[in-house]
Amino acid sequence: MKKIFKKLNKTMLLFGFDLLKTIKSIRGFPIFGVEFYYFAKQHKKCVDNKFPIVKLYPCLSDRFEEGGIVRGHYFHQDLLVARRIYLNSPNRHIDIGSRIDGFVAHVASYRNIEVIDIRYSTSKLPNIKFLQLDMTKPITKELYSCCDSLSCLHALEHFGLGRYGDPINYNGHIKGLENLYNMLKKSGKLYLSVPIGPLRIEFNAHRVFSLSYLIDFFAGKYSVDQFSYVDDLGELHEDIKILDRDIKSNYGCNYGCGIFEMTKL
Repeated sequence: MKKIFKKLNKTMLLFGFDLLKTIKSIRGFPIFGVEFYYFAKQHKKCVDNKFPIVKLYPCLSDRFEEGGIVRGHYFHQDLLVARRIYLNSPNRHIDIGSRIDGFVAHVASYRNIEVIDIRYSTSKLPNIKFLQLDMTKPITKELYSCCDSLSCLHALEHFGLGRYGDPINYNGHIKGLENLYNMLKKSGKLYLSVPIGPLRIEFNAHRVFSLSYLIDFFAGKYSVDQFSYVDDLGELHEDIKILDRDIKSNYGCNYGCGIFEMTKL
């Protein structure tokens, strides 16, 4: 029954309707009514009454949520890679398509970061320089060997699937990987995260990469300094040894997140 509900809710989310939140809101509505009744009575009796109640703004589902989510792909990868960049202290760090309100914000809190994305941005923020660019197209000469540190977190899997207005390109991820390699100086660091599990495309959301595919692609191009992953339950496993048996099983992940820190050879 839970699986059916999850599938139904996922389908409804495509059209902007959150079934789970609706159920929680319905559950919270009578509680809101009772609590407002008692709050209004207290307000009326209060002698030092300086705060007028000007309108109602019901937040009906919040009481049933956790006090902050400390698991999942983005939460763990953003903190982990931001910490690694701080420790490695590169001269120039460029990010490709990572989350602005997560990873990029973390890094910008302590250093400059340049961000490349296929979508435009009108925001002007301290320590963040933005460039709009399609990373499935050939890069300019100025970008060849331009930096000693490069990140691309939970972005590569989207290249060429049209989700973010990018042109359809079946091999978009390969074009993206080639550009990342060309942008990075020799001995520079690449921080890359992608979904891991059985190799597949879920159009037009994302690709899921098997570890064997990724490791074969990296061979001769990078040495893997650290490998971490977030499992299907959203828990982080940091700095894990890469073993053949685990490569075959993708560390038990169907839709996990592999996080690589690598040095260009």
